[in-house]
Amino acid sequence: MYDDQIKLPFIRAAQYVRMSTEHQQYSTDNQSAAIHEFAEKHGMVIVRTYADEGKSGLNLEGRQALQRMLDDVTSGAADFEVILVYDVSRWGRFQDADESAYYEYVCKQHKIRVEYCAEIFSNDGSIPSVIIKSVKRAMAGEYSRELSKKVFLGQCRLIQLGYRQGGMAGFGLRRMLVNAAGVPQRMLRHGERKSLQTDRVILVPGPDDEVEVVRWIYHQFVNLGKNESQIVSELNHRGVMTEISREFREQEAEEKTTHLWTKGLVNQILTNEKYIGNNVYNRQSFKLKSKRVVNAPDMWIRANEAFEAIVDPKLFYDAQRIIQERNRRFSNEELLELLKGLYECKGCLSGLIIDEAEHLPSSNLYRARFGSLIRAYKLFGFTPDVDYAFLEINRRLREMHPGEVKQIIAAIEAIGGCVERDEKTDLLAINHEFNASLVIARCLSTSAGSLRWRVRFDASLHPDITIVARMDAANEKILDFYLLPTGDIQRKSLLLAKDNGAFWDSFRFDSLDFLFTMARRAPIFRRAA
Repeated sequence: MYDDQIKLPFIRAAQYVRMSTEHQQYSTDNQSAAIHEFAEKHGMVIVRTYADEGKSGLNLEGRQALQRMLDDVTSGAADFEVILVYDVSRWGRFQDADESAYYEYVCKQHKIRVEYCAEIFSNDGSIPSVIIKSVKRAMAGEYSRELSKKVFLGQCRLIQLGYRQGGMAGFGLRRMLVNAAGVPQRMLRHGERKSLQTDRVILVPGPDDEVEVVRWIYHQFVNLGKNESQIVSELNHRGVMTEISREFREQEAEEKTTHLWTKGLVNQILTNEKYIGNNVYNRQSFKLKSKRVVNAPDMWIRANEAFEAIVDPKLFYDAQRIIQERNRRFSNEELLELLKGLYECKGCLSGLIIDEAEHLPSSNLYRARFGSLIRAYKLFGFTPDVDYAFLEINRRLREMHPGEVKQIIAAIEAIGGCVERDEKTDLLAINHEFNASLVIARCLSTSAGSLRWRVRFDASLHPDITIVARMDAANEKILDFYLLPTGDIQRKSLLLAKDNGAFWDSFRFDSLDFLFTMARRAPIFRRAA
């Protein structure tokens, strides 16, 4: 069909469109219309679309379409010659302009250029275009910084006026929608949001039976000296429903799931100032997709007595003194030992897991004592992955690694070879001729269902050959091997697809027989004189 409309030869193009939530004029449909007009004028036909809808442009995380496009480009799976983007800001509002340039350079390195359809410059590498593009990238990042500052100041102002800014109300409380004049409109149910920009949300006491449960929890904790675990046990024994359980009942959901009380839920009720009517904000910062940090109390934005209290303030502060006194019993070393023991038991860590643990203080103490949970984790040698679902797979692959190394050593020695193994790094010195290291690559699945393997090279070992064992889709057994000459690969990591083109797949083998052939020792017979 396109052959009749465009005279051959035409250029195959992919379009990348992105929309956050800032302006309707940047909708993906409008971007696509402008891109198609540009393509038609320049003899291009769009064969592929990558769309990130409702995604921030601050970084690569969460932008699955852009990640998929870059994967296709680097793996050789791209069936296009050019990438069309509406403008520089749609490519990304990266806080580091070099990051934006890097992703464009990756495409250029693989013979695929990027064109910005709505910009006044042509992305041809000329000095004017390079200068203008650099300024545009910096402006895109600065726009996000300015917008973030304005939004934060606006939120602080609303907090001080006594309005709620996001989040669930919590057990015993409800969110009430009020209009610009402060007149109550209606109660918001779980998951509902205000529809008018001028409307606001405040917290009000929930049903009487929930309020009584909250007060009962404080009485049990402060006056009767019961701990969170004892309170949880009694609540569950009495069949008291949590806020989520009530939501399921009210909505008559098909899934009649019972949500039990936990130590974390009780601890939150005992420590959150909203139960005495205080509106507190900015206890944690997560601006511009940077790392989450815990702010000092003097940075908190608060409005005292903003809502109707359902707990007596004296009772609340008595509870805080009990919790603080209990937490002061532990030294830093003892806290880390407790955390390490919990990690060895659970296999992963999070604020919720810590709060649920029977014999550990709350996660808030760890944040206050060590600055953040991540820093506390690192002090005893644990570095959490972003996705905790992969921890079990990673653990299994780590346990698998020594066994695979031993098998390689045994196979080489069985054919007369000699292998020396570095006990710390598992680097193998084979026949005193070359070094090899083994990397087991976990199989990942993209949102489109394609399989990918991320290979990270350890440059500090300086191996001559990196043996890459690719796992199958279930990460249960080895699929195949790549024998990569590390000296010829000047990069820290490599992303492999199922098929990677003639160059990379020339290093692929179904087994390690080729490696063993290289390591085989052939006897030399001396002819008698």
